[in-house]
Amino acid sequence: MDVRINKNAIIITGGPGMGKTSVIDWLRNAGHQVIPESGRDIIQKELKAGGNKLPWADRQGFANKMFTSATADFDKALFNNEVQTFFDRGIPDVIGYLMLCELPVPDKMFIAAKNRRYHQKVFIAPPWEEIYERDEERKQSFDEASATYEVMCRIYTDLGYSLVELPKLTIEKRAAFILNEVTD
Repeated sequence: MDVRINKNAIIITGGPGMGKTSVIDWLRNAGHQVIPESGRDIIQKELKAGGNKLPWADRQGFANKMFTSATADFDKALFNNEVQTFFDRGIPDVIGYLMLCELPVPDKMFIAAKNRRYHQKVFIAPPWEEIYERDEERKQSFDEASATYEVMCRIYTDLGYSLVELPKLTIEKRAAFILNEVTD
């Protein structure tokens, strides 16, 4: 497979509950193209269908579903690569998830992460206990969320991306920070 680069595919990553989705929602409401996180959607669909591809039941199966979604989302954005698209997580996040769970990472995931390249700058939301909340789909503790942040730092760095840490500011100011960084 040839390397596909979409310089307008911009990732926002980090641990769960650190404000990524709130920033993505703000960007969507401001008229920007966004790709929501697939994990929450997969959990909701699996629960509704009585399935078990859940992070607390079948982590490998859950990761496989996230991977399928992440590659399809990248490929869809590639066809419309003249438009900035903000991703709530990317293909490398699936690898990070499996590493965090100490599960094997299939070669196809590493190959996809190396051959489907996003914008060089990846925005990462740092651990921020004051805004962290658990809910029906987010069952991780704050410590687990912080460990996820560390794994995402490692996998994106290993894949050659430049990490840009989001400041601990309001949603609007975080979004403005990102927009300023990608228009330089």
